[in-house]
Amino acid sequence: MDIALDNTIQSMKNKDFLTLKDYSKQEINSLLKLASELKQLQKQDIRPQMLEGKTLGMIFEKAYTRTRVSFEAGIYQLGGSGLFLNTQDIQLGRGETIADTAKVLSSYLDGIMIRTYSQSAVEQLAEHAAIPVINGLTDLYHPCQVLADLLTIQEQKGSLSGLTLTYIGDGNNMAHSLMIGSAIMGMNVHIVSPKEFQPNSAITDQAQAIAKQNNSSVMVTQDIQKAVQDTDIIYTDVWASMGQENEQKERAEIFKVYQVNDSLMAKAKPEAIFMHCLPAHRGEEVTARVIDGEQSVVFEEAENRLHAQKALMVALMSNH
Repeated sequence: MDIALDNTIQSMKNKDFLTLKDYSKQEINSLLKLASELKQLQKQDIRPQMLEGKTLGMIFEKAYTRTRVSFEAGIYQLGGSGLFLNTQDIQLGRGETIADTAKVLSSYLDGIMIRTYSQSAVEQLAEHAAIPVINGLTDLYHPCQVLADLLTIQEQKGSLSGLTLTYIGDGNNMAHSLMIGSAIMGMNVHIVSPKEFQPNSAITDQAQAIAKQNNSSVMVTQDIQKAVQDTDIIYTDVWASMGQENEQKERAEIFKVYQVNDSLMAKAKPEAIFMHCLPAHRGEEVTARVIDGEQSVVFEEAENRLHAQKALMVALMSNH
């Protein structure tokens, strides 16, 4: 059984997914609609073989749980296969240029997903590859996670436009992608970070410009109380991301006043939801009571990585 794909999805064939900035509101809406349809079918144990015979190469330079399992399970459920490529096992890790790797892999595969440190490496890969490249995470962006987040918020709240999302913590790749994704969809976003850990100012400026076009706003502040007042979604992430483990102690001291706990949740709207991209450190950025409590949707959010990425792979890789 196949799903009828709208014209917007069909127009995305062979497009790269490097950052949400490259996608319009209409394109994101179509991806969310397709993700929702695929999710409903899966719940009925129906798995349309829309990527039959297709192979996704998955390059990992950073640790993974959700990214590898959701992409590998997702393409398998769609009738294709995922090929795990650790950078230690391929020539990229031994000095082969990104351009050469891109050209070689393009002749074997139908798509590449890469989870790495440098955004420029992903952009270079996309520039030289003849097949779609998906950003599975870089130090600058995490667009796949935010696609799943938008799906989760839509499920919980009915729509996205006009909602307010407050992100508390390090102005990292999650903060960047949440700002961009929220701005495109007409959501207000507040980023609350200590002064020295605020998001990249160029990305903040871009998000604010996008928000203006969609009648929403992006605010970066240190004022937690002001930012959480009447918000619909409270979102946090670990204080030290991958590669920053040596800063853990120092960051824990600076960020301790930014912990999401019951009293902070009480300042948001009564029906506010709590989100976290996981993995979480209970007792640090969030208390166990909040993350395991009734307002938390973190496991629905984690599940939606599978459905959102299936929609993405169908859009970019299927024959339509």
